[in-house]
Amino acid sequence: MSAEIVNLRQARKRKQRETRDKEAKDNRRKFGRTKAERDAARRRRDELEKKVDGHRLSPSSDDGT
Repeated sequence: MSAEIVNLRQARKRKQRETRDKEAKDNRRKFGRTKAERDAARRRRDELEKKVDGHRLSPSSDDGT
């Protein structure tokens, strides 16, 4: 009966990698948005900008008057 030999350096690196992967997964769940969500938000923003620009009473001028 012999024990499995473990390289401690490799085991430590593997544990760090797993920890980083878990944190990244948690952050993606908390803060991330899918590409479809980003595209939908961009389309809504573009539509609202067009709507607002279409309802301006006079064209904007650069000198502020």
